Amino acid sequence: MDYFLDNIWWILLSANFLIVFITAGYELMHFREPVKSISLIFALFVLPVVGLLIYYFFAQEFRKSKLFNRKKLYDQKIIQHWEDKLMLKEQDLIDKKQDFIAGKIKLVSLLQNNQKKPVTFKNKVTVLINGENKFSALFEDIKNAKHHIHIEYYIFNSGRIGNRLILLLCEKAEEGVKVRVSYDFVASRLSSKAVKKMKSCGIEIYPFMPVWFPNLTRKLNYRNHRKMAIIDGNIGFVGGINICDEYVNFEENPKEKLFWRDTHLRIMGHAVKSLQAQFLLNFNFISGKELKVEDNLFPKIDIPERTAVQIAASGPDTDWQNIMEAILIAINTADEYIYITTPYFIPNNQILTALCMASRIGVEVKIIIPEIGDSVIARYATNSYIEQLLESGVQVFHYHKGMVHAKTMVVDGVLTSIGSCNLDNRSFDINFEINAFLYDEEVAKEMTEVYKKDLKETTELILVDWMQRPALEKIREALARLWAPLL
Repeated sequence: MDYFLDNIWWILLSANFLIVFITAGYELMHFREPVKSISLIFALFVLPVVGLLIYYFFAQEFRKSKLFNRKKLYDQKIIQHWEDKLMLKEQDLIDKKQDFIAGKIKLVSLLQNNQKKPVTFKNKVTVLINGENKFSALFEDIKNAKHHIHIEYYIFNSGRIGNRLILLLCEKAEEGVKVRVSYDFVASRLSSKAVKKMKSCGIEIYPFMPVWFPNLTRKLNYRNHRKMAIIDGNIGFVGGINICDEYVNFEENPKEKLFWRDTHLRIMGHAVKSLQAQFLLNFNFISGKELKVEDNLFPKIDIPERTAVQIAASGPDTDWQNIMEAILIAINTADEYIYITTPYFIPNNQILTALCMASRIGVEVKIIIPEIGDSVIARYATNSYIEQLLESGVQVFHYHKGMVHAKTMVVDGVLTSIGSCNLDNRSFDINFEINAFLYDEEVAKEMTEVYKKDLKETTELILVDWMQRPALEKIREALARLWAPLL
C-alpha cells in the first residue's frame, strides 16, 4: 500500500501511456487522413490525460457506425415516389448538358449518385441578405402556414428574435397547425421556461443529441449545424443565419452592436421535398418516434420551371462527405471564376490544393474571410493558410465592416452554393450540414453583385505585406495549424 501511494504519479503516468499506445494503434488501423492522425497521436503523447480526453470527445468517427437508420425512412413509399419521379436518368443528364447547367453535370451526377438527391427545376428562390430580411420573410410564411411548420436550427436562443418566433409558433400550434422543432443541445440557449411554453402549446420540440453527465460521450463533438425551416412542405429556408439576436442588425442602436453579414435562401418548389426528407430523418432520430410520412408532408407543387436546385446534406451519418465533394467538383470544373465567402477557412488538403491549382491555371479565385472573427484559434488557423493561397495567386480579402458569417460560393456565373457548411474540417467531416446548390445564371448574377458589394467593405491582403507580419503571429498560426484537422 505504501509503495502504491509513494509511486502513485508514476503508476498513473505509466497507465496513461499504456492506454495511449493502445489508442494510437487503434487510430493507425482506421486509415484516416495522415495529417489528422498525426495531430491526434501528437496530442496523445505530449498531453498526458488531456490528450486522451481530446481523443475520446473530439476524434471519434460516426460515419461508419451509422447513427441514423436511414433505410426505414427512405423505404417509405411516398418518399420513394417523389424521388423516382424527380430523379434525372443518365440520358436526361446528357440532354441537359446543353442547357443552363452546362459544365456542371458532374456535380449533379455526384449528388444524385452519393445520396439520391435529385436536381429539381420547378423552384422559385429568393436570396435573403442578413438576418433582418431572413426573419421578416420567415415570420410572414409562418403566419400563413396551414398544415405544418418544421424548424431545425443549430442555435435557437431565447431573446428578442427567439421569443418572437416562439410566440408565432405557439399561435399557429393553437390554431391546429402541426409544429415540430429541433435545436442543437450544445449550441442553443433556450430557457426551460421557453421549452415548457412551447410544449404546453402542443409543439413537439426535441434537442439534438443532448449531453448529460453521466452520458457525456462522443456526442459532444457531433453537432447539428443546420439552419432550416419547412412550411407546409412547399416553402423552405436554408442558409447560415441562426435564431439569435446577434444575427440581426436592428435599426435602433446600430453602433452598439457588431454588424453581422450573413446569407440565407428561401425556396418555393420541389427542392423543398429534399429539405423535408432531411428534417424527417433527423426528427425520427432525436424523438425516437416513427413519424408517419403522409402526402401532405410532400404536397403536389405546380409552378413553372424557373431555377434548378439540388440539396446536399452531409454528416457523420452519410456514406460520403457529400458537401465537401460537391465543393471540390465545383472548384475543379471552374473555367472563369470562383468567389467564396466563409467565416472560417481551415480546409483539408483536397480543397486547398484545388483552389491553388485553379488559380495557377488562370481561374480568378477570390476568398472573403473575417478580419477578426469570433474564434481566436480559428482565426490563427485560418491565417496559417493565407500565405500559400497568396503565393498561388488566390486573392484573399479581410472583411472589416463587422462579422461575415455567410457560407456562399459563386462559380462561372452559373453555379451558386448557399448553406450552413463552412470551409473547415468540422463542417466537412464532423457536423451535420446542409447546402443548396443552384444552377441558374440569374441567381449567380445576383450573388456576384452581392459579392462585389461586400468587397467594398474589405481590405485585400498583399503577399509582400503579409509576409512581414510579426514573428509572434506566425508562431501562433503554426501552433493553431497543428490543431486544424480537429477544428
